[in-house]
Amino acid sequence: MTVSQTMRAMMIVRHGGLEVLQSAEVAVPTPQPGEVLVQVSAVALNNTDLWTRQGAYGRPGDASALSGWRGPIDFPRVQGADVAGRVVAAGTDSDGDLVGRRVVVDPAIYDSDRPDANPVGLMGSERDGGYAEYVTAPVERVHDMTDSALTDDQLASLPTAYGTALGMIERGRLREGETVLVSGASGGVGLALVQIARARGARVLAISSGSKIESVREAGAHEVVDRAQDIAGQIRAAAPEGIDVALDVVAGDLVGEGLPLLREGGRWVIAGALGGHRVAFDVRRLYLHNAQVIGSAMHTPAHFGLLMDLARRAEIQPVIAATFPLGEAARAQEELARRNHVGKIVLHP
Repeated sequence: MTVSQTMRAMMIVRHGGLEVLQSAEVAVPTPQPGEVLVQVSAVALNNTDLWTRQGAYGRPGDASALSGWRGPIDFPRVQGADVAGRVVAAGTDSDGDLVGRRVVVDPAIYDSDRPDANPVGLMGSERDGGYAEYVTAPVERVHDMTDSALTDDQLASLPTAYGTALGMIERGRLREGETVLVSGASGGVGLALVQIARARGARVLAISSGSKIESVREAGAHEVVDRAQDIAGQIRAAAPEGIDVALDVVAGDLVGEGLPLLREGGRWVIAGALGGHRVAFDVRRLYLHNAQVIGSAMHTPAHFGLLMDLARRAEIQPVIAATFPLGEAARAQEELARRNHVGKIVLHP
């Protein structure tokens, strides 16, 4: 396959507002040993894009420090964790059989080669990502999805949102027949949680608001709580015997209000802080009821493999809210930040 020498990329030159996201003509990266070069057909947006650009993650011991997903960023940095495309070249010691195949890239950088490895970095933060015409990736993180019935836009919607969702569900040990609470249910991760939890045979109680409630029901929620009203009261009415597992991307006040609603041995899994990163709760609700609060950052390699199997069988159906050309990445991020959409926003290089 013929590959051009230069490409268009959208990169951040420092932490800040939308103005730091700039277009550039740069060299096409060369795949190193053990890597492949992917021509990007679609790249999905995530809240991680906003927070990495803003430097909003903080650091241990300094919550206000400007930081990428897991630490300082080397600028300029091409953003974008979620890539679907085709392999067009392979480095030495790489799998040349992948050339020409339609693929999804696992964006995580792991702390080991184990199936249960922890993610300690992210494409688009700790290494260049997919807001570009081409991106390199380790061959072991590239999954052949040629035979999937999902579109490239849908495939690009999977890695962070659905990977994070599946990681939460696995770490929360959600079982068939349990009652699960999903916060932020109209967002990318929230819709993924609703779909996967429903497919697992759980009773899904979701939190959303306004015009988004019906879309959340269509995604598979059995009941939807309006976040503009008394959330705890609505949950008690909908699940009088309590919640087995909460899958929470909001945190903030919801944690303190929601923990007393867990059943004995309940699990509260947190993978985001849309409602605030500082929480307060009555610790007696933990130890007296054998409850657990579990942090969940993305997925493991084993989780991602399970996700790709679901996608190959088209057992999940990502919802696409809007698409933008690559050059309008700033406008796409602005739309993402407004949170008026349901589903995923995707860029086309």
